[in-house]
Amino acid sequence: MSGHPERFAPGELVPGRIKPIAVAGFAVIVAGGALPGYPGAPAAAVAAVVAVMAAAVLVYVPRLPLLAAAVATAGIAVEADGFSSEISWLATCLLAGWCVIAISQRVGLIYWAAIMVLFAVEWLWIKPDPGWAAWLGGSTVTVLCALLIRHQIDLNAQLRAAQAGLAEQARTAERNRIARELHDVIGHTLVVSLLHVQSARLAVEHDPADAARALAEAERLGQECLAEVRMTVGMLREDEGPGARQAAMAPLPGVDELPALVERFRSAGADISLTVQGDTGGLPVTTGLAVYRIAQEVLTNAAKHAPGRPTAVQLSVDAGRVTLTADSRAEPGSVARPGTGLGVIGMRERAESLGGSFEAGPGGQGWLVRATLPLDASLRAAP
Repeated sequence: MSGHPERFAPGELVPGRIKPIAVAGFAVIVAGGALPGYPGAPAAAVAAVVAVMAAAVLVYVPRLPLLAAAVATAGIAVEADGFSSEISWLATCLLAGWCVIAISQRVGLIYWAAIMVLFAVEWLWIKPDPGWAAWLGGSTVTVLCALLIRHQIDLNAQLRAAQAGLAEQARTAERNRIARELHDVIGHTLVVSLLHVQSARLAVEHDPADAARALAEAERLGQECLAEVRMTVGMLREDEGPGARQAAMAPLPGVDELPALVERFRSAGADISLTVQGDTGGLPVTTGLAVYRIAQEVLTNAAKHAPGRPTAVQLSVDAGRVTLTADSRAEPGSVARPGTGLGVIGMRERAESLGGSFEAGPGGQGWLVRATLPLDASLRAAP
């Protein structure tokens, strides 16, 4: 979103229903000097018609606003015939306010400067009269009030634009969050299920019981994945039906589920070791979920890119942070380069959204992943 003030086309700020009211009010004001019985009434009537027509053009077709305002003002000047007591001069105040609010501040100020010159000329050289001071002051006050109104309108427009930008950012963040959840859940389940299916294929001839067990585990994982996908999709519902409430109340995985996660990979034939240091009972729910999802993605990548090779996972909790390290004996070229792939991007986003850091690249036994998250909520980065 740009930091510059929002630009509006001439006449865009004023609702359509206000325009005929403005033209009618202008016509009523200038009609006073054109009534029968006034000196020079025929010429005044023609000048009044010209002024009203020019004002209508200014309101409805503001392509040349200064020209239309000048013609309308000329009609007013002819009708008033140089008398400061004519009420039709009030129409110039209306024109000045309209130019500021409906056209632009620049046009309004140019018109105000022009009528200031006009009133000064009328006062000093045409028909000296102290009454012109009232029109000088009245026009100035009108323009100042119009500038304040225009400023408030611009601020409201910028506020609406900022709110729309924040709403779009929130929608984007929510879509990214849902995408990360679906990627982690589906990717993890498919990889582990594939390992079970491969194990069943190898054991179907020599150990049918083990093959049946592997297929049953793959089926269970598929059903579990389907339930998690339904829960995640249920979060997208706008209504508050039972499904949405159930999805909102469903428990989220955390560090306590890490042993079960590791065991799930082990049962599929993966060589995974887990070491936990420190007290994990006081971790915030959001931190625990991030640690679980990062570990889930790390083990999924290890099973895909380094099948059969050992992976050591270590979770360390100290006074101010929690660190998850995964050391896989994988060839650096067999895993995506650091910073590439949806999984690596998702893990980095999870860590950085909580004010932490994430690293993935060659190291340790072959490929090293390290995520560090602060425990102090005040150190977390703003979303």
